[in-house]
Amino acid sequence: MVENGFQSSFMQEAAARGFIFQCTDSVALDEAMAKGSVAAYIGFDPTADSLHVGSLIQIMMLRLLQKHGHRPVALVGGGTARIGDPSFREEARRLMTEETIGTNLAGIEGCLRQFLTFGGGASEAILANNAEWLDKLAYIDLLRDVGVHFSINRMLSFDSVKNRLDREQGLTFLEFNYSILQSYDFRELNRRHGVTLQLGGSDQWGNIVSGVDLVRRTDQKSVMGLTTPLLTTSSGAKMGKTANGAVWLSEKRLPVFDYWQFWRNTEDADVGRFLRLFTDLPLDECARLEALQGAEINEAKKILATEATALCHGREAAQAAAEAARQTFEEGKVAAADLPVHTVPQTLLAEGVPVFRLFVEAGLAKTNGEARRLVRGGGARVNNAVVQDENGVISEKDMVEGAIRLSSGKKHHVLVKVA
Repeated sequence: MVENGFQSSFMQEAAARGFIFQCTDSVALDEAMAKGSVAAYIGFDPTADSLHVGSLIQIMMLRLLQKHGHRPVALVGGGTARIGDPSFREEARRLMTEETIGTNLAGIEGCLRQFLTFGGGASEAILANNAEWLDKLAYIDLLRDVGVHFSINRMLSFDSVKNRLDREQGLTFLEFNYSILQSYDFRELNRRHGVTLQLGGSDQWGNIVSGVDLVRRTDQKSVMGLTTPLLTTSSGAKMGKTANGAVWLSEKRLPVFDYWQFWRNTEDADVGRFLRLFTDLPLDECARLEALQGAEINEAKKILATEATALCHGREAAQAAAEAARQTFEEGKVAAADLPVHTVPQTLLAEGVPVFRLFVEAGLAKTNGEARRLVRGGGARVNNAVVQDENGVISEKDMVEGAIRLSSGKKHHVLVKVA
């Protein structure tokens, strides 16, 4: 049965779930996937020791590939990290030390292993590091072998380049080489692992097309590119960003409870779309949940939160977070084992600290002024009691079972403990 105009199971489901934005040759890709296994890659630069929700649509594409019997290749940019991807950035990235790059690579590998099965099987994922070949490149050889195939005029036409050239920051020659190296990666992965498809966000379209062109020119092979849409919420906010910063996939960066809560706070209009993109639930179940109205949509949000968290942190942790949320929001209980914890020096509480300062210390307010306004507005609570005096002092005597529970509004909670 052909759906969405596609015959291969991967392209049918990818289209139905909303993953497909652009493709260099969707007909050829569909035919190749219908005939057999296709190896496809996505690159992840180690700019931090964890990936975040902004990268999740790419990871879910690799997961979907694996589900349909194709081979995902996760490429970590140990080599390109020394330059940094300039795409749609307002200024150059700060160059990282080798030690930082190594730490970040290990953290990103951990995130990827939460979603993909790695191994030597036909559909098991491969983890590759472009430092393996980029670190060995000789500059003159690269210019003669690869540089001759790149048109400066064409590279200057890429939106990601034009946006930087229009700014005072400009674009360094170091960053300008990024597209060339990414294209080199595609050719190298094709030669080493038979990769014939590069995936990425729509901001990578220019780089992907350059790689397709390089393989065609130098190796006379046909390879393809496929991009996903850049996601924003229905209100226009950037996906994966909150007032408190990035929504990290690593538990070391973001507690499981907070990750679950991020998905629980999804806007009503985004529930169906996010269920299709970020969970493994069948499409008919996503449609059923999307159709819920009124207060029932909150149940759909809870399912979204639990399913998305289960993929990232495991089913047990997801259910524990869901139960902690139920107790916190529906019963008013403190689920100490699952709420995020902020540790302070014992001397701070022994001496006593103004309540507004503790809210800042715990990350529930960015400034003293914001914390004071939170108290004045009745949104600050200590151990479930509304704070009346912004200058009131909190000390060890306020601890309940070894912790003080701070709440900002109904959805943000922290347990303060002493070191």
